[in-house]
Amino acid sequence: MTAILAVWTVCLFLGPPIWLTMALAGTAFIFLQHIDPIIIAQQEVSAANSFTFVAAPLFILMGQVMNNAGVTHRIFDFAAAMVGWLRGGLCHANVVASMIFAGMSGSAVAEAGGLGTVEIKAMRDAKYPIDMAAGLTAAAATIGPIIPPSLPMVVYGAAAEVSVGKLFMAGVIPGVLMGLALMVLCSFMARRLDLPKGKFPTLPDLGRKFLAAFWALMTPVLLLAGMLSGVFTPTEAAAVATLYALILGLFVYRSFSIAQLPRLILDTAETTGVVMALVMAAKLLGWALAISRIPQIAGQALTTLSANPLVYLAIVNVLLLVVGCFMEGIAAMLILIPILVPVAMKLGIDPVHFGLIFVLNLMIGTVTPPVGVVLYVVSNIARISFERMARAIVPFLVPLLVVLVASTLWPPLTTWLPGLTIGR
Repeated sequence: MTAILAVWTVCLFLGPPIWLTMALAGTAFIFLQHIDPIIIAQQEVSAANSFTFVAAPLFILMGQVMNNAGVTHRIFDFAAAMVGWLRGGLCHANVVASMIFAGMSGSAVAEAGGLGTVEIKAMRDAKYPIDMAAGLTAAAATIGPIIPPSLPMVVYGAAAEVSVGKLFMAGVIPGVLMGLALMVLCSFMARRLDLPKGKFPTLPDLGRKFLAAFWALMTPVLLLAGMLSGVFTPTEAAAVATLYALILGLFVYRSFSIAQLPRLILDTAETTGVVMALVMAAKLLGWALAISRIPQIAGQALTTLSANPLVYLAIVNVLLLVVGCFMEGIAAMLILIPILVPVAMKLGIDPVHFGLIFVLNLMIGTVTPPVGVVLYVVSNIARISFERMARAIVPFLVPLLVVLVASTLWPPLTTWLPGLTIGR
């Protein structure tokens, strides 16, 4: 245990990538305990040899294709036609478009980088305050990994051995509530700032916008229908979604060229490689932690504070919100799952409920400084400083935290839909 903590601390100050820090800490433990080094290869290969994890590169590729096929413009135009007539209509359109795109991308960064470019340009052109546009865009991007499909939930399901299908379903209601909560805040801000209203759409105009976005809007419908009917698993859904995205770009919208595909595949391989390195290193470190009994010791320490599940969830929420400020979400997830999940199971907390809370906390972390990766993406798009971006996000954290608290206190928000659609 001392070896792990010592190597971890030294590496944090030296500044290597987080996956290398995890790998070095696990390796140090193995050598200092005189364990056969073959265990390093065994643990890392077993992490990579996961059918569930196959979904990760496919969902990443699907998001890349959707972003490059002009789907984001069609979705935002349709959202603006639906809610743009409200006061501060482009704010509401921003949130609605993010909720729709969440059913395709599965990633907060992909949503911020793809859809955010369109949203911020539209709001800037309409003379909306740029701080408001940037803050709202960043906050709405966190809906991406909550409404299915979701790359973080795939990673969580594989690491914690929880049904990915149930995790996907668990995110639907909280994801919709996040969008509605942000829209309520937008309504108050729009009145206070006297933001403009758009024109009420005519039925033909709304129909044209809907038809233009129709095939893109069918993506989440196709995925959910296929998974709920048992036609394909969540992992297979990623392959279906990728193929569907290619068909849309190449043959339906004809806005995507086959010549772009090699570059997107390389980008996907690079992103997947980073995630895979994290997963493999985390598996090794998790094994070392288990052998050194750190999860058991930490679990006993936490349960001595209180054996009440709600108190434990409150502690976990605070811990994850703090960790999310300083560590990338997937890395934090892979480090903390072996420590926090066993205690939750011991206290009788539903693993799907706990998984949704875990992911939601760390997605809020993507928009909190100093390491909030979505903040860096959006500040670059909006062309404002990171410090200004960090101030702009503050009011939009309130609705996200309200949904987090509601999901924590009332488990049916996360467990009712998985139980209804997939069963116990």
